[in-house]
Amino acid sequence: MEEQLEELRSQINKIDDQLLGLFNERMKLVQDVGKLKRTNNAVIYRPEREKAILDRLIKQNQKANGLLRPHAIEVLFLELFSVSRNFELPERVAYLGPEGSFTHQAAESRFGGISDYIALSSIKAVFESVTTDRTRFGVIPIENNREGSVSESIDLLGKTDVKIVAEIPMNIHFTFASEEDDVSNIRRIYSKDIAFRQCRKFLGEYFSRSVEMIPVTSTSKAAQLAKSEPNAGAICSEVAAKINGLPIVFENIEDSARNRTRFLIISKDFINQQGENNKTSIIAKVDDKAGSLVALLQDFNVAGINICKIDSRPLREGNDFKYWFLIDFDGHFEDQNVKYVVEKNQGQIKWLGSYTKML
Repeated sequence: MEEQLEELRSQINKIDDQLLGLFNERMKLVQDVGKLKRTNNAVIYRPEREKAILDRLIKQNQKANGLLRPHAIEVLFLELFSVSRNFELPERVAYLGPEGSFTHQAAESRFGGISDYIALSSIKAVFESVTTDRTRFGVIPIENNREGSVSESIDLLGKTDVKIVAEIPMNIHFTFASEEDDVSNIRRIYSKDIAFRQCRKFLGEYFSRSVEMIPVTSTSKAAQLAKSEPNAGAICSEVAAKINGLPIVFENIEDSARNRTRFLIISKDFINQQGENNKTSIIAKVDDKAGSLVALLQDFNVAGINICKIDSRPLREGNDFKYWFLIDFDGHFEDQNVKYVVEKNQGQIKWLGSYTKML
């Protein structure tokens, strides 16, 4: 058996050597691409290009009956893309903190583990870091399919001049982490109040009522406290547990396996090229008269455009109850049918960005 293992390990080593050589060859080409982009002052991050590569590789893997699942291919190559981007030109990324938050996890899922990250204490601070050029990109939550839209994110999209670069839909999985192997030793559990609500079934099945549930400001803080105290545990994200060196006892403890949050990547003066599957976001401020919103929606219908989301926000002008609308729809800003709607409603529409549709 030992001889067989050594032979298999030897073969793996040879493949690793080949992979290292291929990675270096890829980086040489990436270096050439970076030089061309710097000459033309082009951006390094191209989400539509990365999505096209992933789609091609997943289809190729399926045809070849490969062992890798689509998610595994995404994880491997998104990290490779991150290494490539940082090799071309390091980009700084701000996100809604603290470190170990789900927004941090979303940022790492697209920018990889080696990018230069800055955790900020508020969504407003993320927007300010982008608008003042302190960071090139920002990552913010925009909606959860259980809790609804994030009003602050929508309001700031309306007030600032940032553009939406990409969307990141992500399944939200909670873990139970603790230094205690035996859950009967747990006396205190730390987490954010919303996490307690979303893990009621797990808590009821594994812990008695005598265990104290202590709400804190973030699941990252929960992991820090559980690490520092005996007989304590935390409900937190996987990345928060790993950052704090807290062993994960149980994974996927949330009541609903369909708990998803949609995040946005934002930047200044960023335009994605047209792709095969695009989404566009706009802000619409229609006239304050009967039928104005209906007329705008009818224009979308005539143009054959599918609307994915409409969110109303207060205009906050004067004492009246007036609103503006965030609208997401299928298509790119340069598509002819989209141009038809925009040109017909000039002065009422603010373009927020066209990007690869991930939902």
